[in-house]
Parts: sequence; C-alpha cells; structure tokens
Amino acid sequence: MQPDEFRRIGHALIDWVAAYREGVAGLPVWSQVTPGAIRSALPAEAPELPEPFEAVLADLERIIAPGLSHWQHPRFFGYFPANAALASVLGDLVSSGLGQLGLNWQSSPALTELEEQMAGWMRQLCGLSEAWCGVIQDTASTSTLVALLCARERSTSYGQARGGLQAEELPLTLYCSAQSHSSVEKATLLAGFGRANLRAIATDADHAMRTDMLAEAVAADLAAGRRPCAVVATVGTTATTAVDPLEPIAAICREHGLWLHVDTAMAGSAMILPECRWMWAGIEGADSLVLNPHKWLGAVFDCSIFYVRDAQHLITVMSTNPSYLQTAADSAVTNYRDWGIPLGRRFRALKLWFLLRLEGAAALRARLRRDMALARWLASEVDAAAGWVRLNPVHLQTVCVRHEPQGLEGEELDRHTLGWVGRINASGAAYLTPALLDGRWMCRVSIGAETTAQADVEALWALMREEANR
Repeated sequence: MQPDEFRRIGHALIDWVAAYREGVAGLPVWSQVTPGAIRSALPAEAPELPEPFEAVLADLERIIAPGLSHWQHPRFFGYFPANAALASVLGDLVSSGLGQLGLNWQSSPALTELEEQMAGWMRQLCGLSEAWCGVIQDTASTSTLVALLCARERSTSYGQARGGLQAEELPLTLYCSAQSHSSVEKATLLAGFGRANLRAIATDADHAMRTDMLAEAVAADLAAGRRPCAVVATVGTTATTAVDPLEPIAAICREHGLWLHVDTAMAGSAMILPECRWMWAGIEGADSLVLNPHKWLGAVFDCSIFYVRDAQHLITVMSTNPSYLQTAADSAVTNYRDWGIPLGRRFRALKLWFLLRLEGAAALRARLRRDMALARWLASEVDAAAGWVRLNPVHLQTVCVRHEPQGLEGEELDRHTLGWVGRINASGAAYLTPALLDGRWMCRVSIGAETTAQADVEALWALMREEANR
C-alpha cells in the first residue's frame, strides 16, 4: 500500500469510526451473536491475492460489527469504564503510523522522552511527590507482576542471580485483601512464590482489608519460620471499589521490611480530583503503585503507568544489556527496556499526550465528577426503594446492589439476581456485571462511559426495577 492509497482509505476509515461513535447509542449494548458465528463467516484460508478495500469494509460491516460489544455505549455499565476518547484514538493512530519500536533510547529518543514526560504529567496531576518515577506498561496485571518480582529480589538480596527461590532456606509469603484483583494471585504464581504462600486477608464491613488481620498473618508466618515479603493493597477493588487503609498497612510494612505495592488501576484516575486523594492517604509509604489511564480517564487501551520509588532497584531486577543494544548515550538516558518484561515497546505515550493536550485536565475532571454524581444519584434511589439493598459505600462511580424480595434467600435469591441481570443484558438495552460478594450474587453498576448522561442512568434504574419485579 502506497501513501496515496493509504490516504484515501484512511479518510474512509476515519469517517467509518466517526459514524460508529455517532450511532453507537442506537445499537444493542452487548453483542447478540452466538458462539462461533464470526469465525464461521470468515474464509478458512488467507487470501493469496490482494482484495479491494471496499470488500474489506463490507465484511467489517457484515461480519465484524455484529460481533462487537459496545464499550463506548452510553448505557454500558459493566466491568469498568474503558473510555477510548477520540482524542486518544488519534494518538494511537499516529503511534501505529510512525511504526516506532523502543528497544533503547537511541532507537527512538522521542518515544522514551515523551513517555518520561507523560509519567511526570500524570504524577503531578495525581498529587504524587517527585520521589516517584514512572513507566508505561500494557496493563496493571503486568505492573503487579513486575512489583512482586522487585519485592522478591529485595527480600532475597537479588537471589535471581544465584539459585533463585529454589535456593532460599525460608519460603517467602505475600499478603493481599480477599477482595484483590485476580491478577495478584496470577502474579504470585508467575513470580514463583506459589499459591500456598499467598495470604488473602479478611475484609471489614466496607470490604476493605483489615489491618489487624494483616498484622496477625505476618506475625504467624514469622513464628512459623517463614519470611514475609510483600503486601498488595488496593484502592478501588474490582467488585466494590473498596479502599484499603494505606497508612496503617504502610506502617506494618515498614515495621517488617515488606514491599508495599498499591493497585489503584481504576481509582487512580480519580486522583486528578483533589477531593478524592483521601483514598490513598499514605501512598508515599508505598514502594510501587499502578494506575491505568485506559480505565475511566480516557486513554485508549493499553496504557498502564507503573510507578516506583527506587528506579535503580527496578532496573537491577529487570535489566538486560546485550552488546547490540549498547550505545554511547546509555549513561545519560533512560532505557525503558530495563523497566519491565518486554524488550521492545510501543509508542503508548502518544495516546496519553494527545488526550491530555486535546481534552485538557479540567474537562477530564469535569467528566469524572459527573460520573461520581450520577453514581451518588443512583445510590440514593436504591437506598429509598423498598426491597433494594446497596452493598457498598459509593466513593467512586460503582454502585453494588441486590434486589431482595421478602422470603427469597440463599440460592433462590442468587437465581433471582442472575435472572434479572441476565434479562437486561440479553435485551441489549444496557449491560451490567453480576459478581459474587460474600458468597452471594449481586449486581455491579459501573458508570463512566464518555457519553453517559443522567437520562441513561434513570433509564437503567427503571429497567432494573421492571426486570427485578417481573
């Protein structure tokens, strides 16, 4: 494809995406296709000869579009906000078009230095001190894995350079909230700690980690001859957006020399709002943290910023230095290949740069405040409605609810919950996420699509009552 053809087709595709965004509110929120329908409509083998763009666009409309679930729909209330602001889409387009690959600073100086600056901009916007250094990873899952690798190596005095965990006399133990994201357990396994050495700490009535139970678990492991290594705290848990108390957790970590990693993947975006920063009071006592601008802030997925207080330790743990990547500039620059798992990296900073410049922080703050106000409105409606129970403090934009008709409990109540949520999702009128909380099914309403308005939340609430009372 030559530039002139790219220009023609690119214009057409920009028009197609713009039209999709303009019309997305009129589509069923969740895809209605059956399993295997998309694949069965595709050719079994790749084409030998080039096809015209018009044929590709036709199949995009005929085959691919029906299989889309519309995360940008104003009545998408599932999972978490995964905004892909069009300003950020433009940055992602430029990133792909430039075709940069960040193997080291020299391979693309702009890639590295813009990433440094974007990590700095977000640090300032979120009120973090200058003690933090950041790098853009793909997801919070990767960042948590890197954090636990750093914790492991600090506890073992860089045991990876010797016999690794197999050579350690005492098993290393990790601690997290029982409400922690599943990626914490996965990172524990991938970092070699073993599932048996992960302690899920009980939570309080607000589903936040109980620090008294954390202290007891650490003491018990010490008494049993184990070596406590790290704590993963969460600000904004997946199920209920609960807030673990960072200050007392940090105090326990300091007392025992434990690494403290803070998972604030979605809630981290809210820290651009000064009134929300009470949620991570004590954050300066942590060793690492992760926040995802691709959750709620508006950056196109994937864009996850991992911050550490000791960048040199991170580099020591993660560095590779093959001869073919060594340059004369190495001593004066940042080589992000030594800040994470992959050697090469995409120009992710562009989509955050475009977003912040074309939208501006003030507009982003206004949108987040809108979402939180809508969540508070829904929470007040739930609180006032007979037979409805709100299950979480609404600090952010997620409201957890259950409809509890008189005389319905246990598995019957679970079937009722899954029934009315399932009917809403199958209708295409809105999308909600059911989840287990304290062993019982409930409904999460996650507010935060870019175009969601008061009318959308009001319509959802009416639909919830209609289906639950059916």
